Amino acid sequence: MVSQQLGSRDKDREPRRRPGALQIARVVGVPIYVNVSWVFVALLIAFLFRPWIDQQVPGLGQWSFVAAFGFAVLLYASVLVHEIAHVLVAKRFGLPVRAITLQFLGGLSEIEREPESPWREFAVAVVGPLTSLALGGAFGLAVTQVAEPPLLELALFQLAWANLLVGLFNLLPGLPLDGGRMLRAGVWAVTKRPHLGTKVAGWAGRAVAVLVLALPWIYLAGAGGGPDPVTIVWSVILAMFLWAGSTQALMSARIRGKLPALHARDLARRGVPVPSELPLSEAIRRAQDSHAGSLVVVDSEGKPTGLVSEAAVLATPEHRRPWISIGDVARRLEPALVLSVELRGEELVRAMGGMPATEYLLVEPDGGIYGVLSTADVDAALARA
Repeated sequence: MVSQQLGSRDKDREPRRRPGALQIARVVGVPIYVNVSWVFVALLIAFLFRPWIDQQVPGLGQWSFVAAFGFAVLLYASVLVHEIAHVLVAKRFGLPVRAITLQFLGGLSEIEREPESPWREFAVAVVGPLTSLALGGAFGLAVTQVAEPPLLELALFQLAWANLLVGLFNLLPGLPLDGGRMLRAGVWAVTKRPHLGTKVAGWAGRAVAVLVLALPWIYLAGAGGGPDPVTIVWSVILAMFLWAGSTQALMSARIRGKLPALHARDLARRGVPVPSELPLSEAIRRAQDSHAGSLVVVDSEGKPTGLVSEAAVLATPEHRRPWISIGDVARRLEPALVLSVELRGEELVRAMGGMPATEYLLVEPDGGIYGVLSTADVDAALARA
């Protein structure tokens, strides 16, 4: 069950529409989505839990499936509380959160930026499992106080065990679990190298995935039998999920290790200022004469108002370029497309993530135009690194 995902969007931007997901609420300004995959898991949980209800509370008939589905809903409500705990601590530290999503194997809190210190990383991670363990204890205490009706007692008992399992499972020391983020924080604190912490926790996540896959066979083989098909399927699903999450973390660590080599000033293309009414062919000629790699549209006062992407130029047939003004193929220069030429590393990538585009205008600290940054040039620099 994944509990956090670090992104790079600007905190003031609204989350985009999510295919296959429905927004059901908003907590502390963070939208909560339910993925369509949740329905299938909830139905599977209801199918598996129904025989237990029929055995413990006979006579319900078809209503036993409704009760089992209600248990699945309550279980995911507990997972939602787990994720809200992550969000509250993250926002307490000033970290922007894009959304919470309930999905196939639990919940996902999309925290857009890494904490600034290992202590904060640990705090954001550990609060989730602690919340699940606290819920398990609260439901367990409620069981001792409730005797009737039997269905309520059974639901409380199962929720107590389920939350305890969720809490303990998330404490396993491997990414993408919360325990993996705690391990990363520990390595980060000792070595002062956050990317090394990610690598260690990522490989630990792969080890946990192998353990999850093998554990049912080890345990049940020792008991003189073999695992049932349902246990095999769940262990394979969980192992695949953990392996994919840890692999993604390792890839992220490799990319982040290359980021310090990125400097906007070094990657900038020279931009030629042109008025919006200038024919495209003439603008291209001026850029070629100046050995510039980009075009910046300016107003009568010389202030930049738009950028012309290389793709827009190439998409315009050469015979039409004398009859099309540069303003017709330019993109309006929004504030998020204007970046400081001094940006480097993760700050540069985070700023670009605020509004994905093919080109950005780079300006000096005093606001003067320095040049244009192409996303393709940044990708090429990462590949070279």
